[in-house]
Amino acid sequence: MSERTTVLRHAATVLAGQLAVMAYGITDTIVAGRHAQASLAALSVGSSIFISVYVALMGVLQALLPVWAEQRGARDSAAIGRSLRQALYLCLGAGLLGVTLLLSPGPLLRWTEVPPALQGEVERYLAVLALALAPALLFRVYCTLNQALGYPQLVTWLQVAGLAAKVPLSIWFTFGGAGLPAQGAVGCAWATLVVNTLLLALALYLLRTQSLYQPLALWQRLERPDVAQLAAFLRLGLPAGLSIMVEVTSFTLMALFIARQGLLATASHQIAANITAVLYMVPLSLGIAASARVSYWRGAGDEARAAAVAWMSFRLAALMALALAALLFIARKPLAGLYSSDPAVAALAAALLLWVAASHLGDALQTLCAFVLRSYRVTLAPLLIYCSLLWGAGLAGGYSLAYQDWGPWRGQLLPTPFWVANGLALAVTAALFTALLARTLRRQRAGAAPAA
Repeated sequence: MSERTTVLRHAATVLAGQLAVMAYGITDTIVAGRHAQASLAALSVGSSIFISVYVALMGVLQALLPVWAEQRGARDSAAIGRSLRQALYLCLGAGLLGVTLLLSPGPLLRWTEVPPALQGEVERYLAVLALALAPALLFRVYCTLNQALGYPQLVTWLQVAGLAAKVPLSIWFTFGGAGLPAQGAVGCAWATLVVNTLLLALALYLLRTQSLYQPLALWQRLERPDVAQLAAFLRLGLPAGLSIMVEVTSFTLMALFIARQGLLATASHQIAANITAVLYMVPLSLGIAASARVSYWRGAGDEARAAAVAWMSFRLAALMALALAALLFIARKPLAGLYSSDPAVAALAAALLLWVAASHLGDALQTLCAFVLRSYRVTLAPLLIYCSLLWGAGLAGGYSLAYQDWGPWRGQLLPTPFWVANGLALAVTAALFTALLARTLRRQRAGAAPAA
């Protein structure tokens, strides 16, 4: 089997699971939108905060994928088991931090001037999701392990099964019925808690019963925390997690700043953000597959093949991004209408989707590069680039265009300036990441240390 086929099959399997997970969010968006415009607005703000917290913590754990893939390439199965048990300490710390943040959103809601009418619903929504965070993070460890081992299908099956439970539960909890009162956006959070708990239980069952995990010796007595190994995990995972946090919060803070424009702007932005997230799953899946394969060959000592896989994956990401951007441009109006029955919301969302299509190539390329760079332990430079461009030029630039009377949107309360600034920032980020990847691979070929 060729490397292209291996990467594509791995990516396609990951994508199927990621799309199932994204369908959780799409389900909630559609259900809340059909319930009430206020429910959709509360979901937009609340999910933005939860995603910011969860994805940052998930990124710390996801960054362990190259470690386990390299150990697999070196055929050191016992080391995978030992490092996974140490990763549980990392997961515990991440969970405690995340719950603390989710239970205290008040200062952030006030700082971003979220309308007071929405704040109570958002706080209730996040309180339920705080309970769902621990099973979500533990399931992420299971996902990362399987992706590193080259068995992503064992994750995908569970994620698809979770979707089958998520759809009816979200509808039931949101609208009520069978003795349960309607709970609006908070009902979507309760459905998420049930699904996350179910996924974790199934993952633990598979880890305990499937023979493919036996060489890893996972079910040994938990060792004491290994300070040296945990420090190594943090050196890799913390910058990676912060990078993902910056990337995601460039969107989620955008949602909070847009919330002050009213329900129309907030609801239309939520639709555009949701479709952006769906598109993002393609380069994300390809990045995960490429990182696993590059790290495997690095662990096996074949740096030339690792570099060839990296560039082959880069070309695939570019081609897929161009195709998806073209499809979105053509289908933007029907897609917006599917999300909302409100003509004003659908029309504004369709206009925003033009900018989503225009920015997707930059988003795809920077995502692929970020994952491959982590295989070479290059995490600090991407973090600095993200902070400067996505927070600086993208988020702050969009805020200036929207609220400080600059540009063609002067005096208009529209989400459009945020999307324009974010798209430009992503394009520059992709260019810098591509240059950084080329430099890292040149140094590796020359036998020098990778860029720090």
